[in-house]
Amino acid sequence: MLLFFLQSCSESNLSNSDKSVFNYNESAGISSLDPAFANNQENIWWVNQIFDGLVEMDDQMNIVPLIAKHWNIDSTASSYTFTLRDDVYFHNSDCFEEGIGRRVVAEDFVYSFNRIYQQKVASPGKWIFNQVNPENPFVALNDSTLQINLKEPFAPFLSILSMQYCAVVAHEAEEYYKKEFARNPIGSGPFTFNFWLDNNTLALLKNEDFFQKDEKGNALPYLDAIKVEFIRDKSVMYLDFLKGNYDMISSLHPSYKDELLTKQGALKTVHQKDIYLQKQDYLKTDYLGFYIDSLKESPLLDKRVRQAFNLAINRSNMVLFIKNNTARSADLGFVPPSIVTKNQEAFKYEYDLNKARNLMSEAGYSNGKGFPELNLATTEAYVDLCEYAQSELKKLGVNVVIEVMPTSNQRRAVAQGEKLFFRKSWIADYADAENFLGLYYSPNFAPNGSNYTHFSNDDFDQLYEKAMISNDLAAREDLYTQMDSILCDEAPVIPLFYDQVIRFIRKDISGLNSNAMNLLDLKKVRKGEKGIE
Repeated sequence: MLLFFLQSCSESNLSNSDKSVFNYNESAGISSLDPAFANNQENIWWVNQIFDGLVEMDDQMNIVPLIAKHWNIDSTASSYTFTLRDDVYFHNSDCFEEGIGRRVVAEDFVYSFNRIYQQKVASPGKWIFNQVNPENPFVALNDSTLQINLKEPFAPFLSILSMQYCAVVAHEAEEYYKKEFARNPIGSGPFTFNFWLDNNTLALLKNEDFFQKDEKGNALPYLDAIKVEFIRDKSVMYLDFLKGNYDMISSLHPSYKDELLTKQGALKTVHQKDIYLQKQDYLKTDYLGFYIDSLKESPLLDKRVRQAFNLAINRSNMVLFIKNNTARSADLGFVPPSIVTKNQEAFKYEYDLNKARNLMSEAGYSNGKGFPELNLATTEAYVDLCEYAQSELKKLGVNVVIEVMPTSNQRRAVAQGEKLFFRKSWIADYADAENFLGLYYSPNFAPNGSNYTHFSNDDFDQLYEKAMISNDLAAREDLYTQMDSILCDEAPVIPLFYDQVIRFIRKDISGLNSNAMNLLDLKKVRKGEKGIE
């Protein structure tokens, strides 16, 4: 009956229904609705509708209370004490006595965190608790008080706790559903799980007992239901969106980007009656990386060559012609400017072909003479970016050969240091500049860490370690700026662009906000005329 209700409500004329259903297509599919496996955007988005954690991140990237009312960090900056709300309940389910969801207590967080930390499930998120004290990491002092203890201060820890890995799970649900818990999630969030048909439909319903209210005291969420389909063909998805079958499409795809956007990145006039465009800075940097481990002889070990490559690429034209101006040129370094103050005295990456040629000459490669052919390892989805870089570097006399690899093979080869020149991107796991700068901390050498370039700099490492023990935000941002300046000068990568969150939304949808983490939050979304006055 519910499937019939969702199908009927998703058809073109909502006026015949008194129910409000948000319709979306997740072309990449979903692999799990267990928070312990919230390691990609698809899983994260829908886990976020069903589960809640201690804290969350608002639209301005501030850490704000969720199930935790408030918290205290002790004088050592290594012990966090959270006071929980007493009005948060798990969703009703057969896993509880009489099918009624019980109150969320501190012991539930101890259980949830230990699932990941002690690898009671094979979660890819164990790293989020690398900083906890193994002797007493998570302690329930009473039902309303949770304590988390770290080995040593780690400034970004609160940001980590906003990740969906850290959502609270009921032990009764996992014990009841066992291995099927990922397909039968029981959380405390704004929507409850209803059903999930493989390669067909995911249905979520409004949580009538959700604890949060809007500014006027009205209960959240406003929507009655969410319907997610899994059509993989993005051309079909796009046409269905134009017909009104979906309320939003996210990101750009070559099959429809030029149908929706002008070259300058504006929504085309023909669509402005029915659709609006939402653009937001995204904590994601696309880049070309150099493997600069001194164990491998390469002209890329010369900083002047790396700087020349950076100066030879006209990022503004790349963003205009390839991205339809739906990104920002990465002229200022690796870390997106939305989370770190840029040092204007640092080495800049503005396009300057003459300066690039001079640097190549200083390095002994005038007009590319003597410079070996260089392979650029990429995947099929990014060939256009690499071809653009290839044509730009040709102006230095450098012959770049694009090597297209399957995604898994390229990822492995880059991690193993088998590729001297490669395309990568980095999406923030949490909203702190450390998440970007940690890629260049020496102890994080790949394959055991994410330092794919094997960049090593003593000054950088010392600044990183100093920043990690500082709870003074202003002082930490100053250290981050100094670190980013070192990266600009040493140029272990070619930052290409800082990406943007791009959403095309039908005009009868309101309240759909975004933040630089590209988190989907539907609890304040209204559809059509339905909603709270």
